[in-house]
Amino acid sequence: MKSYLKYLYMIVMVSSTISCKKYLDVIPDNVGTIDYAFRNRNEAEKYLFTCYSTLQKFNNTWFNPAFTTSGEIIFPNNLINNMGINPLGFNLIRGTQNAGNPALNYWDGAEGGQSLFVAIRHCNTMLENIDKPIDLTAGEKARWIAEVKFLKAYYHYYLMRMYGPIPITDVNLPINSSIETVKVKRAPVDEVVNYIVKLLDEARPSLPPVISNQTLELGRITQVIALSVKAEALLATAASPLFNGNPDYATFKDKDGVNLFSSQVDLTKWDRAAVACKEAIDLAEERGLKLHDFVPPANIPATLTDSLKKVLTLQTAITEKWELNTELIWALNPVFGFGQQEYGMPRLTVKSSTNLIAQGTLAVPIAQQELFYTDKGLPINEDKNWDYAKRYELKTAADKDRFYVHKGYETVNAHFNREPRFYSSIAFDGGVWYGNGVLIPENALYVQARGVESYAGPKDLIYLNVSGYWPKKLVNYLTVYDERMTWEPYHFPLMRLAGLYLLYAEALNEQGKNYTEILPYIDKVRTRAGLPSVETSWSAANSTRPGKYDNQQGLREIIHQERRIELAFEGQAGWDLRRWKEMANVMSRPMQGWNIYEGQALNYYRPRNLLTPIFNVRNYLWPIRSINLTINDNLVQNPLW
Repeated sequence: MKSYLKYLYMIVMVSSTISCKKYLDVIPDNVGTIDYAFRNRNEAEKYLFTCYSTLQKFNNTWFNPAFTTSGEIIFPNNLINNMGINPLGFNLIRGTQNAGNPALNYWDGAEGGQSLFVAIRHCNTMLENIDKPIDLTAGEKARWIAEVKFLKAYYHYYLMRMYGPIPITDVNLPINSSIETVKVKRAPVDEVVNYIVKLLDEARPSLPPVISNQTLELGRITQVIALSVKAEALLATAASPLFNGNPDYATFKDKDGVNLFSSQVDLTKWDRAAVACKEAIDLAEERGLKLHDFVPPANIPATLTDSLKKVLTLQTAITEKWELNTELIWALNPVFGFGQQEYGMPRLTVKSSTNLIAQGTLAVPIAQQELFYTDKGLPINEDKNWDYAKRYELKTAADKDRFYVHKGYETVNAHFNREPRFYSSIAFDGGVWYGNGVLIPENALYVQARGVESYAGPKDLIYLNVSGYWPKKLVNYLTVYDERMTWEPYHFPLMRLAGLYLLYAEALNEQGKNYTEILPYIDKVRTRAGLPSVETSWSAANSTRPGKYDNQQGLREIIHQERRIELAFEGQAGWDLRRWKEMANVMSRPMQGWNIYEGQALNYYRPRNLLTPIFNVRNYLWPIRSINLTINDNLVQNPLW
């Protein structure tokens, strides 16, 4: 157990009640106890972990705005028991968001959200009192200051992704501040980005290059993390279309008439992002980070096939122990690891089908599985040799398919000849599930999901997967669900090297660089995924769109799809689709699943509409709760709310 993390669950966070005096929590409360909190090194260290504690609470995926609203997952809204999941975030794609009481409210800390302004206030308090402990060494002091500046920057960044222009909270206001003083204004987005980058630049020199004492300190901030977040912030906010000259926000001003978004596209922002991405990549590689490759432990037979090893490489890029995962830049590190595997897991055995433990309620829509490439590394509607029109016709798995689809099982063509990431990320009817306590490849379990009599099929309105697809990527292959459930924990990734490579490729493409300079970074990710190079895939022999990569728009489409595949279910797509201004298009079609109550393949494999998403321009940014605008008349609401 990481010793520093034990404090995270002992700390009582101060609630973010709204009042005229401190609606943003910029004034410290409990002032009389601050001297006690910083009376010595040990007490000050506890306060440092208070600053970290908000970060660790991001571990709940159903309170993650990007995870719940990405279109990657459907959570049913008719269950008689949600079994621990708060559906507020998942229901947002049904059009439930409102300004009166917003769901996932990270501004105030309500309706599933944490108050990030409270977290920022804790950081400010730490910085203001760091000189008080007389037994704190100079080296520790410098490092703690750097860590808190990073956290302060990250909390501002998180708020900006949700709300756009936000008030910059550089210092806590004095306890005797006037009402007018605390009526802060929203800063323009470029000003917020520059403030975030400034904090990250100040933090970097005093952060450790790597965590040397992983037993005690894994999860604390390093130089590589700081540079990677800087790169992402510059690209995802400053440079991307949602924030960079977005015509939808051209007239969005504060009460003084100040433009809160730049009205013109500034392509030089991509230059700045590209430099930051390359700096982060260089430092990461210098520190030994590289794309993960699965090394079979002693308990896995030597007969493990190359195809299963590739699937395990891709699965364990997420679920491998942090200290063994060579591509993990940053992950959440709560005491018990990622604790929601049972929501993404089907029932695989007789005993599991009669002993309902794993809910399996996170359902992947058909459109998400169709996003993944064919085995030639192409979109399923651009591969000359993959019959897109007949993808829903039935086929029986042959011997050559047996490590992806159970031999002799009848399923649809869509499940054959797909890329390894498809098989590592999504579980489906007939799909092989290596692990769950069965490690002999020839004996691997498989999903049986057709009808109420099948193991994984619908049993009631509690343990129900409405689409017939599960996010397998979120489940450690060593987790076992049989007569009982045994979890193999892991740390949910916030940043991986693969994602950083694709960020850099995106920045280079938006700069207008030649594709020959860009493709190597995409191909690093594709090669690890067992796919041909971009040039090979989009050749005249393979693709209906040969040479798609040789122009900026075509390569943009490739990069965007590559990110959505590689980072699927990792809480990235919801941010990416927003910043690209592509979310409205993704949400313009009904979300579908299979006819799960039917036991016969012919009837089961009929797409049915599960819900029609509601998303329009106003949903790109979160609303500020209406009462805040009454309390503080310097605030303005986000457009169309």
